[in-house]
Parts: sequence; structure tokens; C-alpha cells
Amino acid sequence: MASPYVPPAPEGPQLLIRPLGFADPFRWLARGWQDLLKHPGIALFYGLCFWGMAQVLTLVFKHKPEYTLSLVSGCLLVGPFLAMGLYEVSRKRERGEMPDLATSLMCWDQHIRSMAMLVLALLVLELLWGRVSLVVFAVFFNTGMPSTTGVIEAVFNPNNIEFIVAYLVVGGVFASLVYGLSVVSIPMILDLDTDAITAVLTSIRVVFSHLGVMLLWGFLLSVLVLAALWPWALGIILVGPWLGHASWHAYRATVGWE
Repeated sequence: MASPYVPPAPEGPQLLIRPLGFADPFRWLARGWQDLLKHPGIALFYGLCFWGMAQVLTLVFKHKPEYTLSLVSGCLLVGPFLAMGLYEVSRKRERGEMPDLATSLMCWDQHIRSMAMLVLALLVLELLWGRVSLVVFAVFFNTGMPSTTGVIEAVFNPNNIEFIVAYLVVGGVFASLVYGLSVVSIPMILDLDTDAITAVLTSIRVVFSHLGVMLLWGFLLSVLVLAALWPWALGIILVGPWLGHASWHAYRATVGWE
């Protein structure tokens, strides 16, 4: 009788998902704040980039509200790649090196293949998100796309509860997918020069291994970003870089090697 097959032991260091607690997201925010205070000039540059994205989003909402959700998905696509420069600043500080703006702006050039694959995956999600959001508008506003005032009235009108629920469900599903795919994948590519598939699978493993903690982290990110958008999105100049630095520490606290 043949003996059962025993797979060979994996070679090299193995990826380790570290245990997390509900206090950890607040530690990540504290460490991110320290990074921001150490290099305020770099943080200001990236904060102004985030602010510019918010202004474009506001203009689209005023003139073409049906495309707002599509542009939000685009911001979720561009934002993490802007944050990659902030990850580089935090990484250099962690290594005891002196970060600079030029290096942070070009940190992606050695990881172009992995980044391109990740961009493609997120771009597909963005296009699907935009298409589904337009379908939601078409179903509930069959007389034509509403104006900005019409969208605001629809959102705050209790009689449109079906539209509100459908809009929030669509946005929640796609935002969760983007969050799950990218929560640690981009800093992991920067840190380890891994391929996009490994980074995305690791990101998904992190989310499902610590679902409660990662939901809390996503909630904190959402609340801080929404709070920073009022008034005139000026708060995003500070909050954007802060969360970028904090996201690096979230990755470092979560992913390690045996």
C-alpha cells in the first residue's frame, strides 16, 4: 500500500500575520502623527495634493453629481499611490535614514511591474463601481439624471429610502473591496518588492484574520477623512499625510516574517 503524499516543507522565510488588538489602530495613528511632525514640509506637499483631489470631487458633485461615486473610486485609486511616497518617508525614518521629497516621489519606479498589476485590478473595480452607480441612478431617476440639488434632496428625503439603501450598499461593497485589496498591499510592495498577487492575497488574509480590528481601522480612516472634508476640505491637508504615515505602521505591525 502506497504511503500518503507529504508535501515538502516551504523554503525560505514564511510570511507571518501578527496578532492584533483593538488598541493597535490608535497606536498606528500616534506613530503616524510622530512621522508627520518630524517632516512637516513633505507632509504639506502631499496634503496639498489630497486637497486638490477633494476640490475636483467637489466640482464634479456640483455639475455632474451622477459621476460623483465614479470619481470617489478614482480618488480611492489615486490616493494610495500618492500615499506610497508617505510610506517611503516612514520607512526611511524607521531605518534611521533621512527622507526627502524627491526620493518619496520616485519610490515607485523600482516596483513598476507589481504596481501596474495592482493598478489594473483596482481600475477594474473602479470601472465596475462607476457603472453600477450609474445604473442605480438610472433605475431611481428614470426621467433623467438629477441636478446636484436633486441628489441632495433625494438623499435626505425619507420617501427615497430604497434609493438611499441601494446607493449605500453599492458604495459599501465596492469600497470594502478596494479597502481589502489595498490595506497592506501597497506598503508591502514598497517594502518587500513582492508581486501584486502575493501582496493582494496577503492584504485579504490580514482583513479576514483580524476582521474586527481591520473594520475598526477602516472606520477610523473613513471618519477622519469625512471630518477633514469640512469646511472646504482644508482638513485633508493635515489628515491625508497623517493617515498615510499611519497606514505604513499598520502594515509593519500586521505583516512580518517567521
